[in-house]
Amino acid sequence: MKEIVAVVRMNMMNRTKAALDEAGVDAFFAHEAQGRGKGFVNTALLEGAESGYEEAAAMLGEKGKLYPKRILTVVVPDNAVDEVVETIIKANQTGKPGDGKIFVTSLGDAVRVRTAETGESSIV
Repeated sequence: MKEIVAVVRMNMMNRTKAALDEAGVDAFFAHEAQGRGKGFVNTALLEGAESGYEEAAAMLGEKGKLYPKRILTVVVPDNAVDEVVETIIKANQTGKPGDGKIFVTSLGDAVRVRTAETGESSIV
């Protein structure tokens, strides 16, 4: 089993949900979040602002702000990872900074609370 965590633009959520549904993924979590990628900020200015230099904080302006995002979490069998990742990419790729990020991690186990099923049978 793998956990797929995708950070996507807020305005791409409906498109992503539809794409996942079409791919047969009917269960996932979605959370509102705020964040930014490293391409949106001058790290030297950020370090200066974090150190208390008011000039650096003022120079950051809008580039230091956090942007609204959605975090999707999907747990799938190993053989479904490539399809789900490709689906998320196709639904969100604009070619511009801020398209998002996808993380894939291995899960040791999962348990369905209602039935106490474990492993992949608990997620399908």
